[in-house]
Amino acid sequence: MTPLLRRRLPVIAATLLAVFLLVLAKRIGGDTTVALVASSLLMFGCCWASAAHLLGGGAALRLVAIATSVGWLAEQLGSSYGWFFGSYTYTPVLGPALGDVPIVIPLMWFALAYVGYVIANLIVWQDPVDRPASLGHDAIMALLGAMVVTCYDLGVDPYMVYVLKAWIMTEKDGWWFGETVQGFAGWMTVSFAILFAFRRLARVRTTVHDAGTVLPTMRHVFVPLGVYAGLMVFQVLLGYPVEARTIALFAMGFPLLAATIGLLRWQGILARPAADDATAAVPADALKEAA
Repeated sequence: MTPLLRRRLPVIAATLLAVFLLVLAKRIGGDTTVALVASSLLMFGCCWASAAHLLGGGAALRLVAIATSVGWLAEQLGSSYGWFFGSYTYTPVLGPALGDVPIVIPLMWFALAYVGYVIANLIVWQDPVDRPASLGHDAIMALLGAMVVTCYDLGVDPYMVYVLKAWIMTEKDGWWFGETVQGFAGWMTVSFAILFAFRRLARVRTTVHDAGTVLPTMRHVFVPLGVYAGLMVFQVLLGYPVEARTIALFAMGFPLLAATIGLLRWQGILARPAADDATAAVPADALKEAA
């Protein structure tokens, strides 16, 4: 990646995010196949540009490759054999398909996985990117990211099935507004597989010594948070059934707020209050004596 392109990536990502949010707002007036495909492509584009800046071009490309290939394979097996999510069939609502899977679906798997990765890091480490670590560390962080992604599915699944009719479920008497719990287990499994596979690869952030590097700042990390916030607001306004709107607010709002606080701490805007004499930590000797 050239230094000039790297310097312009934040502008590209912010521009695509703004257009994505505008198209998402336009969809409030009525979803169409064109609007759905356009918003999915824009979400993919702004997340890729953001990932290339935060993770580096090579790591971002690896995440794209892992997420789109694993996402497509899981959806193909799901629509053909009922694996992971239960038995279902896609309709033409989401546009052109590769096999049985609309092309925009693997692209959305990448965008959501990237958003889940950043949010998980902000919650735990108050930093959008972490470095390669132990197997257990990567598994826990991938699990947290998968939960962030699945929180989005809690509200979007009933809307996609019963309002947009983007796919047809074989079983329609599940415990979640007609949706089966197996679907959420599938979302957790696929999201975890994508994030865990990516975390086991080298994903070292560029340093100040790299020529042309622009180190990440608050506005750069705002892209994945903005995508998640936009999706949450859409569900709060249009979620189906109406109970799903409140569920989306809290299910997606909690990790979003926690990640935002992590972002503020990362930038030094929010800091732990300094302890004064009255609230100073209890000496270790006192703790031992109390025990």
